[in-house]
Amino acid sequence: MGDYTTSKSLRRISLSYNNADSYASALRLVLALFPDWEHAKGEIEFIRFKDGITNTLLKAIKRRPGYSEEEIDNEAVLLRAYGKGTEVLIDRERESASHFLLASHNLAPPLLARFQNGLMYRFIRGRVCQSQDLTKEAIWKGVARRLGEWHAVLPVRPAETTTSMESEANDLKYLVSVGSSEASLEKINAITPNKPTPNIWTVIQKWIFALPVRTEVEVERKARLQQELERTVAELGSNPGLGKDGIIVGHCDLLSGNVIILPSQPDAEDTVRTVSFIDYEYTTPCPAAFDIANHFAEWGGFDCDYSVLPTRSIRRAFLQEYLLSYYHHLDRTSNGSMPEIKTTQPSLDGFDLNTKIDSLMAEVDRFRGIPGLYWGIWALIQATISQIDFDYAAYAPVRLKEYWDWRAATAEGVGPGEREQRLAQD
Repeated sequence: MGDYTTSKSLRRISLSYNNADSYASALRLVLALFPDWEHAKGEIEFIRFKDGITNTLLKAIKRRPGYSEEEIDNEAVLLRAYGKGTEVLIDRERESASHFLLASHNLAPPLLARFQNGLMYRFIRGRVCQSQDLTKEAIWKGVARRLGEWHAVLPVRPAETTTSMESEANDLKYLVSVGSSEASLEKINAITPNKPTPNIWTVIQKWIFALPVRTEVEVERKARLQQELERTVAELGSNPGLGKDGIIVGHCDLLSGNVIILPSQPDAEDTVRTVSFIDYEYTTPCPAAFDIANHFAEWGGFDCDYSVLPTRSIRRAFLQEYLLSYYHHLDRTSNGSMPEIKTTQPSLDGFDLNTKIDSLMAEVDRFRGIPGLYWGIWALIQATISQIDFDYAAYAPVRLKEYWDWRAATAEGVGPGEREQRLAQD
Protein backbone atom coordinates (compact mmCIF):
# COMPACT_ATOMS: atom_id res chain seq x y z
CA MET A 1 0.00 0.00 0.00
CA GLY A 2 2.93 2.28 -0.54
CA ASP A 3 6.39 2.70 -2.03
CA TYR A 4 8.06 -0.28 -0.35
CA THR A 5 11.24 0.12 -2.38
CA THR A 6 11.75 3.61 -0.98
CA SER A 7 10.85 2.56 2.55
CA LYS A 8 13.46 -0.22 2.47
CA SER A 9 16.16 2.39 1.86
CA LEU A 10 15.21 4.24 5.06
CA ARG A 11 18.07 4.63 7.52
CA ARG A 12 17.98 2.07 10.34
CA ILE A 13 19.51 2.91 13.73
CA SER A 14 20.41 -0.08 15.89
CA LEU A 15 19.36 1.54 19.14
CA SER A 16 16.19 1.48 21.24
CA TYR A 17 14.23 4.01 23.25
CA ASN A 18 13.83 3.10 26.93
CA ASN A 19 11.03 4.81 28.79
CA ALA A 20 12.76 4.06 32.10
CA ASP A 21 15.85 5.93 30.85
CA SER A 22 14.02 8.41 28.65
CA TYR A 23 16.46 11.31 28.29
CA ALA A 24 19.63 9.27 27.83
CA SER A 25 18.11 6.79 25.36
CA ALA A 26 16.40 9.56 23.37
CA LEU A 27 19.64 11.55 23.28
CA ARG A 28 21.56 8.58 21.89
CA LEU A 29 19.00 8.21 19.11
CA VAL A 30 19.02 11.88 18.15
CA LEU A 31 22.81 12.07 18.14
CA ALA A 32 22.96 8.98 15.94
CA LEU A 33 20.77 10.85 13.48
CA PHE A 34 22.37 14.30 13.92
CA PRO A 35 25.96 13.86 15.17
CA ASP A 36 26.67 17.57 14.73
CA TRP A 37 24.16 18.39 17.48
CA GLU A 38 26.55 17.02 20.12
CA HIS A 39 29.21 19.74 19.86
CA ALA A 40 27.29 22.63 18.25
CA LYS A 41 26.27 25.47 20.59
CA GLY A 42 22.87 25.22 22.20
CA GLU A 43 21.11 22.77 24.48
CA ILE A 44 19.28 19.69 23.24
CA GLU A 45 15.81 19.55 24.77
CA PHE A 46 13.01 16.98 24.71
CA ILE A 47 9.34 17.83 25.00
CA ARG A 48 6.96 14.97 25.76
CA PHE A 49 3.54 14.91 24.12
CA LYS A 50 0.73 13.02 25.87
CA ASP A 51 -2.07 13.02 23.32
CA GLY A 52 -1.69 9.37 22.34
CA ILE A 53 -2.63 6.33 24.44
CA THR A 54 -0.43 3.68 22.83
CA ASN A 55 2.97 5.29 22.05
CA THR A 56 5.56 7.59 23.55
CA LEU A 57 6.05 10.79 21.52
CA LEU A 58 8.95 13.20 22.11
CA LYS A 59 9.94 16.36 20.27
CA ALA A 60 13.70 16.91 20.11
CA ILE A 61 14.99 20.43 19.53
CA LYS A 62 18.42 22.03 19.30
CA ARG A 63 18.15 25.45 20.97
CA ARG A 64 20.81 27.21 18.91
CA PRO A 65 21.75 30.73 20.11
CA GLY A 66 20.02 33.46 18.14
CA TYR A 67 17.48 31.13 16.49
CA SER A 68 13.80 32.06 16.55
CA GLU A 69 11.24 29.50 17.74
CA GLU A 70 10.21 28.95 14.11
CA GLU A 71 13.83 28.31 13.06
CA ILE A 72 14.27 25.88 15.97
CA ASP A 73 11.06 24.07 15.00
CA ASN A 74 12.18 23.82 11.39
CA GLU A 75 15.01 21.46 12.36
CA ALA A 76 13.14 19.73 15.20
CA VAL A 77 12.51 16.00 15.02
CA LEU A 78 9.76 13.84 16.48
CA LEU A 79 10.72 10.57 18.12
CA ARG A 80 7.88 8.06 18.43
CA ALA A 81 8.48 4.87 20.39
CA TYR A 82 6.02 2.02 19.94
CA GLY A 83 3.91 0.72 22.78
CA LYS A 84 4.77 -2.74 24.13
CA GLY A 85 3.15 -5.59 22.22
CA THR A 86 1.53 -3.38 19.60
CA GLU A 87 2.99 -5.44 16.73
CA VAL A 88 -0.17 -7.56 16.84
CA LEU A 89 -2.21 -4.44 16.16
CA ILE A 90 0.11 -2.55 13.82
CA ASP A 91 2.23 -3.65 10.88
CA ARG A 92 5.36 -1.52 11.29
CA GLU A 93 6.71 -2.27 7.81
CA ARG A 94 3.51 -1.04 6.21
CA GLU A 95 3.44 1.96 8.53
CA SER A 96 6.84 3.07 7.21
CA ALA A 97 5.72 2.45 3.62
CA SER A 98 2.55 4.46 4.26
CA HIS A 99 4.56 7.34 5.69
CA PHE A 100 6.81 7.39 2.61
CA LEU A 101 3.80 7.29 0.32
CA LEU A 102 2.16 10.19 2.13
CA ALA A 103 5.35 12.24 2.18
CA SER A 104 5.68 11.76 -1.59
CA HIS A 105 2.29 13.47 -1.94
CA ASN A 106 3.17 16.23 0.57
CA LEU A 107 0.67 14.76 3.03
CA ALA A 108 3.22 13.83 5.72
CA PRO A 109 6.50 15.21 7.07
CA PRO A 110 9.73 13.56 5.85
CA LEU A 111 10.51 10.25 7.55
CA LEU A 112 14.12 10.36 8.73
CA ALA A 113 14.94 7.01 10.33
CA ARG A 114 13.70 3.87 12.01
CA PHE A 115 15.15 2.59 15.25
CA GLN A 116 14.54 -0.73 16.97
CA ASN A 117 11.26 0.28 18.58
CA GLY A 118 10.16 3.41 16.76
CA LEU A 119 10.46 6.11 14.11
CA MET A 120 11.94 9.59 13.79
CA TYR A 121 10.47 12.18 11.43
CA ARG A 122 10.29 15.94 10.95
CA PHE A 123 8.14 18.07 13.20
CA ILE A 124 5.06 19.83 11.80
CA ARG A 125 4.60 23.34 13.16
CA GLY A 126 1.12 23.93 14.44
CA ARG A 127 -1.22 23.18 17.30
CA VAL A 128 -2.48 19.71 18.21
CA CYS A 129 -6.24 19.64 17.85
CA GLN A 130 -8.34 19.00 20.95
CA SER A 131 -11.64 17.11 20.95
CA GLN A 132 -13.64 20.31 21.32
CA ASP A 133 -11.85 21.81 18.30
CA LEU A 134 -13.39 19.19 16.02
CA THR A 135 -16.82 20.70 16.57
CA LYS A 136 -15.71 24.13 15.27
CA GLU A 137 -16.73 24.83 11.68
CA ALA A 138 -13.39 26.30 10.65
CA ILE A 139 -11.68 23.10 11.84
CA TRP A 140 -14.06 20.42 10.59
CA LYS A 141 -14.16 22.01 7.17
CA GLY A 142 -10.36 21.89 7.11
CA VAL A 143 -10.45 18.22 8.13
CA ALA A 144 -13.02 17.47 5.42
CA ARG A 145 -10.88 19.11 2.75
CA ARG A 146 -7.70 17.33 3.81
CA LEU A 147 -9.44 13.97 4.07
CA GLY A 148 -10.90 14.41 0.59
CA GLU A 149 -7.38 15.03 -0.70
CA TRP A 150 -6.07 11.89 1.05
CA HIS A 151 -8.75 9.68 -0.42
CA ALA A 152 -8.37 11.10 -3.92
CA VAL A 153 -4.62 10.99 -4.47
CA LEU A 154 -3.25 7.97 -2.60
CA PRO A 155 -2.95 4.77 -4.68
CA VAL A 156 -4.42 1.68 -3.06
CA ARG A 157 -2.48 -1.33 -4.21
CA PRO A 158 1.31 -1.76 -4.31
CA ALA A 159 3.35 -4.12 -6.40
CA GLU A 160 4.18 -7.34 -4.59
CA THR A 161 7.53 -7.00 -2.83
CA THR A 162 9.75 -8.86 -0.41
CA THR A 163 8.90 -6.30 2.26
CA SER A 164 5.16 -6.94 2.02
CA MET A 165 5.76 -10.68 2.30
CA GLU A 166 8.02 -10.11 5.31
CA SER A 167 5.22 -8.08 6.91
CA GLU A 168 2.77 -10.93 6.44
CA ALA A 169 5.29 -13.39 7.86
CA ASN A 170 5.68 -11.16 10.93
CA ASP A 171 1.90 -11.09 11.33
CA LEU A 172 1.82 -14.88 11.37
CA LYS A 173 4.79 -15.16 13.73
CA TYR A 174 3.08 -12.93 16.29
CA LEU A 175 -0.28 -14.70 16.04
CA VAL A 176 1.42 -18.03 16.62
CA SER A 177 3.31 -16.57 19.59
CA VAL A 178 0.06 -15.56 21.31
CA GLY A 179 -1.39 -19.02 20.78
CA SER A 180 -3.78 -18.40 17.91
CA SER A 181 -4.45 -21.83 16.40
CA GLU A 182 -6.40 -20.22 13.52
CA ALA A 183 -3.40 -18.19 12.39
CA SER A 184 -2.90 -18.37 8.64
CA LEU A 185 -2.65 -15.76 5.96
CA GLU A 186 -5.26 -17.63 3.96
CA LYS A 187 -7.78 -17.41 6.78
CA ILE A 188 -7.02 -13.74 7.43
CA ASN A 189 -7.34 -12.77 3.78
CA ALA A 190 -10.33 -15.03 3.15
CA ILE A 191 -12.60 -12.57 4.92
CA THR A 192 -12.49 -10.43 1.73
CA PRO A 193 -11.19 -12.67 -1.07
CA ASN A 194 -11.83 -10.14 -3.85
CA LYS A 195 -10.27 -7.05 -2.23
CA PRO A 196 -6.68 -5.80 -2.00
CA THR A 197 -5.04 -6.98 1.20
CA PRO A 198 -4.44 -5.81 3.82
CA ASN A 199 -7.69 -3.89 4.26
CA ILE A 200 -9.86 -2.83 7.16
CA TRP A 201 -11.64 -6.20 7.26
CA THR A 202 -8.46 -8.31 7.23
CA VAL A 203 -7.05 -6.09 9.99
CA ILE A 204 -10.10 -6.77 12.18
CA GLN A 205 -9.84 -10.47 11.35
CA LYS A 206 -6.21 -10.55 12.45
CA TRP A 207 -7.16 -8.82 15.70
CA ILE A 208 -9.93 -11.33 16.41
CA PHE A 209 -7.47 -14.18 15.88
CA ALA A 210 -5.22 -12.53 18.48
CA LEU A 211 -7.93 -12.16 21.16
CA PRO A 212 -7.21 -13.98 24.42
CA VAL A 213 -9.03 -17.29 25.07
CA ARG A 214 -7.98 -17.99 28.64
CA THR A 215 -11.50 -18.54 29.96
CA GLU A 216 -14.79 -19.90 28.66
CA VAL A 217 -16.18 -16.37 28.60
CA GLU A 218 -13.29 -15.21 26.40
CA VAL A 219 -13.76 -18.17 24.05
CA GLU A 220 -17.47 -17.37 23.66
CA ARG A 221 -16.76 -13.67 23.18
CA LYS A 222 -14.21 -14.38 20.46
CA ALA A 223 -16.62 -16.68 18.63
CA ARG A 224 -19.38 -14.08 18.76
CA LEU A 225 -17.13 -11.30 17.47
CA GLN A 226 -16.03 -13.58 14.63
CA GLN A 227 -19.67 -14.11 13.70
CA GLU A 228 -20.30 -10.37 13.80
CA LEU A 229 -17.31 -9.66 11.56
CA GLU A 230 -18.49 -12.19 9.00
CA ARG A 231 -22.02 -10.75 9.16
CA THR A 232 -20.73 -7.20 8.75
CA VAL A 233 -18.46 -8.04 5.82
CA ALA A 234 -21.36 -9.83 4.10
CA GLU A 235 -23.48 -6.68 4.48
CA LEU A 236 -20.88 -3.95 3.86
CA GLY A 237 -17.78 -5.55 2.36
CA SER A 238 -18.84 -5.24 -1.27
CA ASN A 239 -20.73 -1.96 -1.17
CA PRO A 240 -20.01 0.44 -4.04
CA GLY A 241 -18.27 3.64 -3.04
CA LEU A 242 -15.54 6.12 -3.83
CA GLY A 243 -12.24 4.84 -5.18
CA LYS A 244 -11.42 1.80 -7.24
CA ASP A 245 -13.74 -1.06 -6.29
CA GLY A 246 -15.11 1.04 -3.44
CA ILE A 247 -11.75 1.22 -1.61
CA ILE A 248 -9.48 4.17 -0.79
CA VAL A 249 -6.42 4.53 1.47
CA GLY A 250 -7.82 5.59 4.83
CA HIS A 251 -6.14 7.11 7.86
CA CYS A 252 -8.38 4.95 10.09
CA ASP A 253 -7.38 6.74 13.32
CA LEU A 254 -8.45 10.33 12.79
CA LEU A 255 -8.91 11.35 16.41
CA SER A 256 -8.30 14.93 17.51
CA GLY A 257 -4.70 14.27 18.60
CA ASN A 258 -3.81 13.20 15.07
CA VAL A 259 -5.01 16.48 13.56
CA ILE A 260 -2.53 19.38 13.50
CA ILE A 261 -3.94 22.88 13.01
CA LEU A 262 -1.34 24.70 10.94
CA PRO A 263 -0.40 28.33 11.66
CA SER A 264 -2.70 30.87 10.01
CA GLN A 265 -1.33 33.09 7.28
CA PRO A 266 -1.64 36.77 8.25
CA ASP A 267 -3.33 37.70 4.97
CA ALA A 268 -5.50 34.59 4.71
CA GLU A 269 -9.04 35.44 3.61
CA ASP A 270 -10.46 31.91 3.94
CA THR A 271 -11.90 31.25 7.41
CA VAL A 272 -11.32 27.52 7.02
CA ARG A 273 -8.19 26.41 8.86
CA THR A 274 -5.60 24.28 7.09
CA VAL A 275 -4.85 21.04 8.89
CA SER A 276 -2.48 18.13 8.51
CA PHE A 277 -2.79 14.56 9.77
CA ILE A 278 -0.12 12.67 11.70
CA ASP A 279 0.43 9.09 12.94
CA TYR A 280 -0.12 6.57 10.17
CA GLU A 281 -0.03 3.35 12.22
CA TYR A 282 -3.51 2.25 11.19
CA THR A 283 -3.46 3.56 7.61
CA THR A 284 -4.92 0.87 5.36
CA PRO A 285 -7.29 0.45 2.40
CA CYS A 286 -10.92 0.77 3.47
CA PRO A 287 -14.25 2.17 2.29
CA ALA A 288 -14.23 5.96 2.46
CA ALA A 289 -17.43 5.71 4.49
CA PHE A 290 -15.57 3.85 7.25
CA ASP A 291 -12.81 6.46 7.51
CA ILE A 292 -15.38 9.27 7.66
CA ALA A 293 -17.67 7.49 10.14
CA ASN A 294 -14.64 6.72 12.31
CA HIS A 295 -13.67 10.39 12.34
CA PHE A 296 -17.19 11.43 13.33
CA ALA A 297 -17.02 8.96 16.22
CA GLU A 298 -13.81 10.66 17.42
CA TRP A 299 -15.60 13.96 18.01
CA GLY A 300 -16.54 12.53 21.42
CA GLY A 301 -12.91 11.93 22.39
CA PHE A 302 -11.67 9.13 24.66
CA ASP A 303 -14.46 10.00 27.10
CA CYS A 304 -17.01 9.04 24.41
CA ASP A 305 -19.08 12.18 24.94
CA TYR A 306 -21.91 11.45 22.53
CA SER A 307 -23.59 14.81 23.12
CA VAL A 308 -21.05 16.54 20.83
CA LEU A 309 -21.21 14.12 17.89
CA PRO A 310 -22.10 15.82 14.58
CA THR A 311 -25.82 15.95 13.80
CA ARG A 312 -27.18 15.09 10.34
CA SER A 313 -26.98 18.69 9.13
CA ILE A 314 -23.36 19.04 10.24
CA ARG A 315 -22.43 15.70 8.71
CA ARG A 316 -24.01 16.75 5.43
CA ALA A 317 -22.08 20.03 5.39
CA PHE A 318 -18.87 18.12 6.18
CA LEU A 319 -19.50 15.72 3.30
CA GLN A 320 -20.07 18.61 0.89
CA GLU A 321 -16.64 20.02 1.76
CA TYR A 322 -15.16 16.54 1.54
CA LEU A 323 -16.63 15.74 -1.89
CA LEU A 324 -15.62 19.08 -3.40
CA SER A 325 -12.06 18.47 -2.23
CA TYR A 326 -12.11 14.81 -3.31
CA TYR A 327 -13.16 15.56 -6.89
CA HIS A 328 -10.89 18.58 -7.08
CA HIS A 329 -7.84 16.50 -6.21
CA LEU A 330 -9.02 13.52 -8.23
CA ASP A 331 -9.20 15.77 -11.29
CA ARG A 332 -5.75 17.15 -10.53
CA THR A 333 -4.35 13.63 -10.20
CA SER A 334 -5.90 12.58 -13.50
CA ASN A 335 -5.08 15.69 -15.54
CA GLY A 336 -2.07 17.17 -13.80
CA SER A 337 -3.93 20.46 -13.47
CA MET A 338 -5.25 22.35 -10.47
CA PRO A 339 -8.84 23.46 -11.11
CA GLU A 340 -10.45 26.01 -8.83
CA ILE A 341 -12.54 24.66 -5.97
CA LYS A 342 -16.02 26.18 -6.03
CA THR A 343 -18.08 25.91 -2.87
CA THR A 344 -21.34 26.04 -4.84
CA GLN A 345 -20.39 23.66 -7.62
CA PRO A 346 -23.68 22.48 -9.19
CA SER A 347 -22.45 19.21 -10.64
CA LEU A 348 -19.50 16.86 -10.51
CA ASP A 349 -18.48 14.60 -13.35
CA GLY A 350 -21.97 14.69 -14.83
CA PHE A 351 -23.75 14.07 -11.51
CA ASP A 352 -25.57 16.49 -9.28
CA LEU A 353 -23.55 17.32 -6.16
CA ASN A 354 -26.58 16.86 -3.90
CA THR A 355 -27.09 13.37 -5.30
CA LYS A 356 -23.50 12.47 -4.44
CA ILE A 357 -23.89 13.92 -0.95
CA ASP A 358 -27.11 11.93 -0.44
CA SER A 359 -25.37 8.74 -1.51
CA LEU A 360 -22.32 9.27 0.72
CA MET A 361 -24.53 10.31 3.67
CA ALA A 362 -26.38 7.02 3.41
CA GLU A 363 -23.13 5.06 3.10
CA VAL A 364 -21.49 6.76 6.10
CA ASP A 365 -24.66 6.14 8.10
CA ARG A 366 -24.47 2.43 7.28
CA PHE A 367 -20.93 2.38 8.68
CA ARG A 368 -21.64 4.35 11.85
CA GLY A 369 -21.49 1.30 14.13
CA ILE A 370 -18.33 -0.25 12.68
CA PRO A 371 -15.82 2.00 14.51
CA GLY A 372 -17.25 0.66 17.77
CA LEU A 373 -16.53 -2.92 16.66
CA TYR A 374 -13.08 -1.95 15.38
CA TRP A 375 -11.88 -0.08 18.47
CA GLY A 376 -13.70 -2.38 20.88
CA ILE A 377 -11.72 -5.40 19.64
CA TRP A 378 -8.55 -3.28 19.61
CA ALA A 379 -9.09 -2.31 23.25
CA LEU A 380 -9.64 -5.94 24.29
CA ILE A 381 -6.14 -6.72 22.97
CA GLN A 382 -4.61 -3.58 24.47
CA ALA A 383 -6.01 -4.54 27.86
CA THR A 384 -3.76 -7.62 27.80
CA ILE A 385 -0.54 -6.08 26.43
CA SER A 386 -0.35 -2.34 27.10
CA GLN A 387 1.76 -0.69 29.79
CA ILE A 388 0.19 2.72 29.14
CA ASP A 389 -1.83 4.26 31.98
CA PHE A 390 -5.22 3.92 30.31
CA ASP A 391 -8.17 1.71 31.30
CA TYR A 392 -8.56 -0.33 28.12
CA ALA A 393 -10.62 -2.98 29.93
CA ALA A 394 -13.29 -0.36 30.69
CA TYR A 395 -12.98 1.32 27.27
CA ALA A 396 -13.60 -1.88 25.27
CA PRO A 397 -17.22 -2.52 26.36
CA VAL A 398 -18.09 1.16 25.84
CA ARG A 399 -16.96 1.00 22.22
CA LEU A 400 -18.50 -2.43 21.58
CA LYS A 401 -21.82 -1.13 22.96
CA GLU A 402 -21.79 1.43 20.14
CA TYR A 403 -21.80 -1.47 17.70
CA TRP A 404 -24.57 -3.35 19.49
CA ASP A 405 -26.69 -0.18 19.78
CA TRP A 406 -26.26 0.38 16.05
CA ARG A 407 -27.41 -3.17 15.38
CA ALA A 408 -30.46 -2.63 17.58
CA ALA A 409 -31.26 0.69 15.91
CA THR A 410 -30.91 -0.83 12.46
CA ALA A 411 -33.35 -3.58 13.37
CA GLU A 412 -35.83 -1.57 15.42
CA GLY A 413 -35.41 2.12 14.56
CA VAL A 414 -33.68 4.65 16.82
CA GLY A 415 -32.08 2.69 19.63
CA PRO A 416 -32.16 3.54 23.33
CA GLY A 417 -28.54 4.66 23.43
CA GLU A 418 -27.55 8.33 23.63
CA ARG A 419 -25.20 7.93 20.67
CA GLU A 420 -27.87 6.65 18.28
CA GLN A 421 -30.30 9.35 19.37
CA ARG A 422 -27.70 12.06 18.83
CA LEU A 423 -26.75 10.82 15.37
CA ALA A 424 -30.43 10.76 14.36
CA GLN A 425 -30.87 14.45 15.19
CA ASP A 426 -31.13 16.94 12.33
